[in-house]
Amino acid sequence: MNLNRFITTLYLVLFVGFGLTASFLFLEARGEYNRLKQAEALNHRRLSEARTRLDEQEKILERLRTDPAYVERVIRNRLGYVKPDEIIFRFPELP
Repeated sequence: MNLNRFITTLYLVLFVGFGLTASFLFLEARGEYNRLKQAEALNHRRLSEARTRLDEQEKILERLRTDPAYVERVIRNRLGYVKPDEIIFRFPELP
């Protein structure tokens, strides 16, 4: 009878030990899953922003290819180019 009780107790201890180990591993896996879901959401948001920027840049590129007036305006604004006999007045910016 004593041997049966010992074996039953041993099985019970092993069962509880395996259960606790499995619970611990499950909680770790769940935490990692949650971190990965957050990273995925962040990556989706960043991808969406990058796609929006790409669309804007493609529109600008298309205008640069097809709209001479737009090209002229960009060159004048960014590079400060002027036509012959034009005078540009530049004023210092006020603080």
